[in-house]
Amino acid sequence: MRSRLVHEVTLACHPETPSGAVRGVGARVGRMPGGALAVTYIFEGDLDRLRVPLQRPPRVAGRLWQHTCCEILIARKGLPEYHEFNFSPSSEWAAYAFKGYRDGARFVDESNAEELIPHVTVRGAARKLELDALIRLDRLSPMHLDATLSLALSAVVEDQDGALSYWALRHPAGKPDFHHADAFALELARTDPLPAHSPE
Repeated sequence: MRSRLVHEVTLACHPETPSGAVRGVGARVGRMPGGALAVTYIFEGDLDRLRVPLQRPPRVAGRLWQHTCCEILIARKGLPEYHEFNFSPSSEWAAYAFKGYRDGARFVDESNAEELIPHVTVRGAARKLELDALIRLDRLSPMHLDATLSLALSAVVEDQDGALSYWALRHPAGKPDFHHADAFALELARTDPLPAHSPE
């Protein structure tokens, strides 16, 4: 996704959880025609030292954050409710809905997984791993289509020795907390959508 309407951001590693495998994590995010939200995560470093889950058919799975995983939390600006999506390089994913800070439950199960599926794709090279996901905002609520969004982008990185590092747009004081209000550091206004050909 490359356009003036795409936000390109850099995630910071939590100072208490350094990574031996990844030297940087970036992300690109923007709205697409039809009301979808497109996000790409880019991991760069010595990826031979990164533990990447094996590819599987796309499916809903739990506890993806225990291994290498990408996350996005989506709120309508000014409201306490938000949704969380987890994307694994395995193509597994999960979605949760929250009424407020960590007050929530699974948003997806076998009954609605097909209509919510975020279409995860992964591309890898020697020193770069990219994960794309496409989220249908209208499946969260009709109001999401025209709302200004507050986003928290984050990632968990697992080194080959099992050590986890935590990356986010902004970390609150103390331990890593992707749900903290400070983590919602990117605002995405309702604008004209990206051209249909913009995803890479």
